[in-house]
Amino acid sequence: MSEYVMVSGVPINAQKQPLHLLAWLPLIVGLIALYVPTLVDLFLGIWSSDEQKHGPIVLAIACWLAYRKWPAMWVASEGKPGSVWGWPLFVLGLLLYAIGRSQDILLFEVGSVIWLLAAILLLTRGPVALKAQWFALFFMLFMIPLPGALVDAVTMPMKMAVSYVAEQLLFWVGYPIARSGVILQIGQYKLLVADACAGLHTLFTLEALGLLYLNIVRHDSLFRNVALAICIVPISFTANVIRVMVLTLVTYHFGDAAGQGFLHGFAGMVLFLTALLLIIGVDSLLQFVDRRRNPAGA
Repeated sequence: MSEYVMVSGVPINAQKQPLHLLAWLPLIVGLIALYVPTLVDLFLGIWSSDEQKHGPIVLAIACWLAYRKWPAMWVASEGKPGSVWGWPLFVLGLLLYAIGRSQDILLFEVGSVIWLLAAILLLTRGPVALKAQWFALFFMLFMIPLPGALVDAVTMPMKMAVSYVAEQLLFWVGYPIARSGVILQIGQYKLLVADACAGLHTLFTLEALGLLYLNIVRHDSLFRNVALAICIVPISFTANVIRVMVLTLVTYHFGDAAGQGFLHGFAGMVLFLTALLLIIGVDSLLQFVDRRRNPAGA
């Protein structure tokens, strides 16, 4: 008798799973040959910087999301024909990779993997498979290094806004603080609000965190999902303000050495913990509002 396992209520013949992996082995080898050099360059280069340290984490989470959906995707697409629409995506992905790799354009080189994976799913398992894995592929967008011109254009206004709000709040509670552009002076200390504290990369990372939270909790309420997705942007901004305020207060009360140590040791942890708590808090508030709007559905 065949052995069966249950995945999302659907039985899968466990004895066939190794055959499934063998069928994908040539594709896996091809992807490894293409992207291992890219990954090596990323780990030794831009992913080692403070602004892009989220890249490997996003990649690992995207792989986990794909793995999580894989059994259900395989069952849903069993016996379904592949789609010829995968060929244009496949050609586009290879073209982006060739241009990006040869011209050192990371936006194209790293982004090409999304097009290639989408094409492979379409060609081998059809649109049903692509639909099942859409969020994992979408999540990979957050690991793509952004163009420097775009980062510079957006980061400065964000740093100015974060610096202004942090200054106003600390001044309101009585701290001797002043601001000149993105430089905060509190007591005898001056702090530069750096890109890593309030830049586009940080906002991008927190957006990824919020969307991952949405995907995992999967609320039935459309209002709750849409409202929380919209709130992720102000939540990200608020988390950045709190991070800068904490860093400023640590420096003011414990000295510049303590502030620098906090910056490199715990600032990122404070940022993400704050963002996560704010997301959960806003989600709970939206749940309360949704129940008031629709008592019958509660």
